[in-house]
Amino acid sequence: MLSEGEVSSINTVIPVLVGLLALVAGLAVGYQMAKKAFDARAELLKADTEKVERDARKEAESKAREIIINAKDESHSIMKNAERDARRKQSEIDKLQHRLNQKEENLDKRAETLEKKEDKIRAREERSVALEKQIEEALAEQKSKLQEISGFTAEQARDYLLSSMDKELQKEYATKIKEYGDRMKHESSRRAQQIISMAIQRCGVDHVSESTVSVVALPSDDMKGRIIGREGRNIRAFETLTGVDLVVDDTPEAVVISSFDPIRREVARLSLEKLVSDGRIHPARIEEVIEKTRVELDTTIIQEGEKASFDLKITDLHPELVKLIGRLKYRTSYGQNVLQHSIEVALLAGAMAADLDVSVQLAKRGGLLHDIGKAVDFEVEGPHALIGGDLAKRYREHKGIVHIIASHHMDIEQQTIEAILVQVADAISGSRPGARREDLDSYITRLTRLEDLATEFEGVDKAFAIQAGREVRIMVRPDQIDDDTAIIMARNIANKIEHDLSYPGQIKVNVIRETRAIEYAK
Repeated sequence: MLSEGEVSSINTVIPVLVGLLALVAGLAVGYQMAKKAFDARAELLKADTEKVERDARKEAESKAREIIINAKDESHSIMKNAERDARRKQSEIDKLQHRLNQKEENLDKRAETLEKKEDKIRAREERSVALEKQIEEALAEQKSKLQEISGFTAEQARDYLLSSMDKELQKEYATKIKEYGDRMKHESSRRAQQIISMAIQRCGVDHVSESTVSVVALPSDDMKGRIIGREGRNIRAFETLTGVDLVVDDTPEAVVISSFDPIRREVARLSLEKLVSDGRIHPARIEEVIEKTRVELDTTIIQEGEKASFDLKITDLHPELVKLIGRLKYRTSYGQNVLQHSIEVALLAGAMAADLDVSVQLAKRGGLLHDIGKAVDFEVEGPHALIGGDLAKRYREHKGIVHIIASHHMDIEQQTIEAILVQVADAISGSRPGARREDLDSYITRLTRLEDLATEFEGVDKAFAIQAGREVRIMVRPDQIDDDTAIIMARNIANKIEHDLSYPGQIKVNVIRETRAIEYAK
């Protein structure tokens, strides 16, 4: 017999077991239902797949039939085109064949005509041979009769005839040579005159003869006292710094600047005009203005060189050559401005080169640079032509340009037509009436030599020839020359001038030693 506790335990377990059995039965039923649903879905998918395959097969068969139909149509079209092309080509072949047949017929006719002509030519040749034989027999008979009549053999008669003809031809030949020579001489002279005159006419460069003085206008005569300064300190400072001679005389409202060096004279003129305009005139201001003017003049020199090369359409010049060309504006030769002279020579040489069909650019470039040596001939010893040639070579000019520059005064032998043209243009430009003054150039040469002689001494800083060459003002370095040495130097320079130079009257040697102590208050 089970106890009450065991019975209650069994009563408690039984519902759990019943529940578990119900769950197992439910799972079994659910599994069967899910399997049936899955089998049904699989059947549907299989049916759908078979339907898709059938549809795809039908579509593929439809496209295949369409492709076959299109291929048949295309092949049919190709065959038609091929047949049409074949018929066209056959037609062309037939036409060509017809033309060939016609040409063959024409060739046959021509061959037949040529055969007839050849028969006629052979007949004529046979007749000409017979005539030649008759002529030869007649000539032999005439020659025999001539020999009997003249008493000369054929060789003797030929020699006599040739001798007489040779004498007549020599006389006629000499006459013709003289006639042609005179004609060529006249024609070449006329042509040369024409070329030169046309070149001169086309260049038409204005010419201004340079002088050695400049005049600066003053607003009033009271300005002269300010220019001179207290005890002459302003005018002394101005002349010392510029190297010119400032003439303040009785000329109303004007001051004259005298110097053989055009660059110094131009610096002095521009500086004095600025000082007069500004009104502040004292040694420090004078020095400031002069230095500023020198810088501005250097810029102007470069601009003048660029303008000259641009006007002549000459490019690729070295910057240093451009600067040297600009310096020629302030250089004179026998009173003629060298820059204007160089431009004129370039135009003349270029015009003549164009008429003679040689290099115009080479002639113009050589003409512009032919006197470039004069820009530095105060500093370098030797003929300016050779100096200019060395400068051109240094700045990598064409060897033809170097040759033109070096040979334009026949320092070396001329080897090109352009060199000859530049020499001729140089002579034309310098020999025109009023172009040059001989006395001015010799005067400038004398003053230049006077300054060069003074600067040869050790310790000399600057030397200025003033008073038309009657005085040379020499600035020495105070750290190298003392007061006693300055006196000795003045005597030595005077002796050197007496020994080496020829000059009228006497020359004053003025040696100046100046010591400056400069300090700044900060």
